[in-house]
Amino acid sequence: MAKPLLQYNKLKYNNPKPKSKRPIPVTEIISMAVETLWSNKLRTGLTMLGVIIGIASVIAITSVGQGVQKGTEQQIQALGPDVLSVFSGSARSGNIRQGTGTSSTLTWDDAKAIAEQAPSAQAVSAYLQRNAQVVYEGQNNSTPIYGTDLNYPQVRDIQIQNGRYFNQEELDTSSLVAVIGPTIESNLFNRSDPLGKRIRIRGEAYEVIGVTESKGSQGGMDRDEVVFIPLTTMSARLVGNNALSGVSVNAILIKAGEQLDAVQFQVTNLLRLRHNIYPPQEDDFRITNQADIISTFTNIVGLFTVMVVAIAGISLVVGGIGIANIMLVSVVERTREIGIRKAVGATNSAILNQFLTEAIVISTLGGGIGIGSGILIAFIAANIFKFPFVISVLSVIAGLALSLSVGLVAGVIPARNAAKLDPITALRSD
Repeated sequence: MAKPLLQYNKLKYNNPKPKSKRPIPVTEIISMAVETLWSNKLRTGLTMLGVIIGIASVIAITSVGQGVQKGTEQQIQALGPDVLSVFSGSARSGNIRQGTGTSSTLTWDDAKAIAEQAPSAQAVSAYLQRNAQVVYEGQNNSTPIYGTDLNYPQVRDIQIQNGRYFNQEELDTSSLVAVIGPTIESNLFNRSDPLGKRIRIRGEAYEVIGVTESKGSQGGMDRDEVVFIPLTTMSARLVGNNALSGVSVNAILIKAGEQLDAVQFQVTNLLRLRHNIYPPQEDDFRITNQADIISTFTNIVGLFTVMVVAIAGISLVVGGIGIANIMLVSVVERTREIGIRKAVGATNSAILNQFLTEAIVISTLGGGIGIGSGILIAFIAANIFKFPFVISVLSVIAGLALSLSVGLVAGVIPARNAAKLDPITALRSD
């Protein structure tokens, strides 16, 4: 039986076909979120502060750690990763042991014996080092003076760009000749040719016979600000023969190639025999392996970086809590606005997306500022403390990902609370 027309129309009126709602474009959601945040600039800035500090700390510390590590590796590489350094022992004053090199326990004869009797050693050199004033026509420069033998340039990979290094005759006769670094050349001779000119070191005139190629600065130390003179001249005129026999030296350098362990074993046993050291006596010398230094320093810097990044992570957690708190307060403050939007047709998902977007925008913007700040801090530190400026792309990507994650996690609960508000209750709020 057909239904009456009036009843059919009534049913049709009371049960209209639902209309499909057009989803709000992402660009519009972001625009609304930015506009809302811009209207509360101070609160937004304070909310971002925790994220900025956390991300800046991660970027800066990671960069500084990698820069210091790279700079140290470059320094050690410049000294030679395959070079063993043998230093004199430490003197005792009562029960107090002083630093390495305070006792004159190594001699030039020790270096010669190593060169002859350690088959794995490729090259051996001994040196003495003191600081002194170098003077030329009223110009003076306080610089390290190295007294070396003829093998020093080979072991330390020193090249001569102008002139020559001293020869065997000059070494045997303790000649007053000097080879200078580029910094000394620039400071004393003002770009004029120094060859054949005489510089004064502790009142004696030394003829300049060569200039080394530039080694650059590393770790705040200018490796071009040096003067090289014959080891015999250094011992006789600047230091004095303070060993019981032979020429005393500060250290012996041994180029070992790939046989570092074998050379170290041979040198240790040889020096113990020469110095009459038997167990349980302590060695009166110390051998340093450059490869071990690199490994140890890398581990230390790595641990330090992990520790500081962990502390920065705590700052990020605090920043996330700050974002969550501010967003919860924002939901309470904007309860009436949420009610009006729902009354005119806004869906729960639209409200959820808006508040979640606001949290993500805050954290992402804070992360961007933090990355910029971290890079700036690292750049300033690298220039002040003279180590390489290194920025890891991975750390920048990780910083952005962290800031985005913080915003997403911190915004979920406030956004859900806003989306679940009853429109009638929300409209009644003051």
